[in-house]
This record gives sequence, C-alpha cells and structure tokens, in this order.
Amino acid sequence: MDIRPLSIAGAWEVTPRVFPDDRGVFLESFRGDKLAAAVGHRLDVVQSNVSVSSRGTVRGIHFADVPVGQAKYVTVVAGSLIDFVVDLRVGSPTFGQWDSVLLDTGDRRAVYLSEGLGHAFCALEDGTTAHYLCSSAYNPSAEHGINPLDPEVALTLPEGIEPRLSPKDSAAPTLRAALEDGLLPSFEACTAFTDSLAVARPAPGGTSES
Repeated sequence: MDIRPLSIAGAWEVTPRVFPDDRGVFLESFRGDKLAAAVGHRLDVVQSNVSVSSRGTVRGIHFADVPVGQAKYVTVVAGSLIDFVVDLRVGSPTFGQWDSVLLDTGDRRAVYLSEGLGHAFCALEDGTTAHYLCSSAYNPSAEHGINPLDPEVALTLPEGIEPRLSPKDSAAPTLRAALEDGLLPSFEACTAFTDSLAVARPAPGGTSES
C-alpha cells in the first residue's frame, strides 16, 4: 500500500496493492496501522456511509466545525468519481485551493482527509457507489457546505459533465460568503485538534502522553 500526501496538507492518496486472478481481485482497502504511520494517529471509525450517485452528481463541498470535525476515508466500490479535497481552513497557506484524485474500480485508490478540510466529488458513471469511513457521527448542527460551483473555488469538472446538485448544495454559500459569516474553521484550530489526536490516539509503537 502506497500512501502519498496531496498538495493540501492533511490529505493523502492511498493506493493499495491489487491481486487479480481468474476468480476476480483481492486487496486491502484500508489499513489502520499504515494510515496511522502516515497521518500521525489512528483513524477512530465512528460512522460508515455509502452513497450511490448517477453520472454528473456533485456532492459537497461539505465540512464540519472543528472541534470535533469529521475526518473521512473515501473509496469507491462501483463506478468512478473525481474526489476533491478543498482547503477551507482560514489562515492555511493553501486556503481556497484544492487537489483531486480519480477513484475507480481499477486502481482502487482511496482519499483520506483530516478534520476541517472540505470534501466534494463528481460521479463519472451511473451507479457510482462511494464508501466513507468517518471519525465522528453526523451532527447536522455542526455540518456546513460551500457551493461546489463557486467560481472562486473553481473546481474543474470533467468535460461533458452536466452537474447535478441537491437543493441543499445548490443553496450553499460561496467561499467568500462563508468566510464573511465566520463559518469556516481556522487553520490554527484544525492543527491543534489533529495534534491532540496524535497524543490521544498514538500511532503504532507510540506512547500516549496523557
């Protein structure tokens, strides 16, 4: 399994080893120990989500208040999508920037994003099924969104895609409006929170200082 950091600090691309034979394929889609070695703490999985999307569906940009936030480990079990990680942390060197990864059933990659980062994806096929491991349970009072079609964020959707958004995502504010309304997490708060997880949930071989 290869784990490489994306251009947005706090996000990683995970590429598993895939073993095909005449029966099909086998892979380890998630290794908590290896992810912890890269991230600095274990992912405490509290909730697992599945979404099924038609071609052109855009979900996001979603994020949660920090603390507690919601880290996500996202992969695809059917179809394909472009997964976007958006830096919404005020004060971050890459604030307002994004990176993306193709998730499909060929390479079987996954994306891990830390608390405070924004997440969105665009489905490339009908029946695209995404699986998310989440570090906290859904809390509607702490959940927020940025309109994924905000020209200031300027997510690059694949050519020929007609975006399909939920009413909630269509009505979400722009990045600038969310910033002015104080909805966005600070880079300092996000960094402090993830640092606290390294103490509370040490990586393999580490010791807790608490």
